[in-house]
Order: sequence, then structure tokens, then C-alpha cells
Amino acid sequence: METNTSFFGSVVNFFATGGFWMFPIFCAQVVSLAIIAERFVRLYVQRKPELRKQANLFEADIKKGNLDRVILQARSLDKSSPLRHVVEAGANAAANMGGREEVQAKMDEVLIREQSKLEARVEFLSMLGNVGTLLGLLGTIVGMIRSFAAISQADQMTKATMLASGVSEAMHATAYGLIMAIPALVMYSVLQNRISELSDDMTQGALRIYNLLGFHYESVKSKKNG
Repeated sequence: METNTSFFGSVVNFFATGGFWMFPIFCAQVVSLAIIAERFVRLYVQRKPELRKQANLFEADIKKGNLDRVILQARSLDKSSPLRHVVEAGANAAANMGGREEVQAKMDEVLIREQSKLEARVEFLSMLGNVGTLLGLLGTIVGMIRSFAAISQADQMTKATMLASGVSEAMHATAYGLIMAIPALVMYSVLQNRISELSDDMTQGALRIYNLLGFHYESVKSKKNG
């Protein structure tokens, strides 16, 4: 209990020493941590790079021309699965005799929408990391300006104390800006790598479906007409 109280007191003292600019940095840190937590759950917990394998589940029905069954099977997937929407869009276009171009256009439309869901809010981490660094630098400059302005009007006895106080405030702001920025920028790179992995998997899964629909489109058409 005493250790917790001591730690809390150290944090409060750290903020108090850093001055006003600690609070904007803190706000940026809260937002960045919220984005990191939300994106981590979405991209690592709820999404797995398995769409390429799932696409093979539709191969037999597409080759047989059973597009109604393909659509039903796609709708049985999880509602958040990109493959569900991609397969449904492509199969509906093929079933309506839209042609390969329409099948591709419908699937591309879904892919663009799903890609934007993967990338949502991640770019803010880069911006927040840079903002945190700049706020820390601004706090440093303001602290130094205030310090030198104060000692220019102070007597010899208090100049050293005032200068030390100003420099301490400036360094605390810089340190906290870096403490906030480094995790945000690191997680930005980590999440971007995960987005690339999931995007490649999604694209390859969609391409597999398109190739099946495209190469078997004529047989599907004739079977449906027949």
C-alpha cells in the first residue's frame, strides 16, 4: 500500500513539475492507447489470416454451378468476415449473368470497403506520436523562455534556483512527450504490418473466388439456363 502511494505521489510530482504542457500530452496518450487497444482486438483477436483457406470451401459448389448454395454458405460465415461479403457479391453478380467484368467490379467494391475497415484509425497513431513529440518540444521551449525571462529580473541569489526549476520543467515535458510518442509509433508499425498480412490474405482469398467464378462462368451460365 505504501509502495502504491509512493508511486502515485511520484507520478503527481512528475506532472506538476512538467507544467501545463503535460496535460495535452496526456490527452494524446489516452487517445493513442484507446486506438491501440481497439485495433489490437480487431486485428489480432477477431481477425485471423485464414480467408485464403476458407475460399477453397466454395470450390465444389462453384464448379457445379450451385451459386444459390454458394450464397447460402457465404451467409453462414461470421457477419464480420470479409469473405462472406466478397463471395456473396461475386456469386450474386455471376448468378445474374452480369459477366466477368461485373463480377470483378462487385468484388472489388467490397474489397475496398473491407480494406478501409482494416486501416481505420491506425494512421492517427503516427499523427499522435508526432504531436506528442512536438508538444514535449514546445513545453521545453516555453519552459526555457520562462526561465530565462525570470532570471533576467531576479537577483543573484535566486537566479540559479529559478534556472534549475525552468530547466527541470522543460526536461520533464520533453521526457513525457517521448514516453507518449514511442509506444504510439512502435504500435503504428506493428499494426501496419498486421494490416498488410490481413490485406494480402483477403486479396488472395477474393482472387481465388474470382478465378473460380471466372473460369467456370460459362459452365455456370449454361447450367443455370439449362
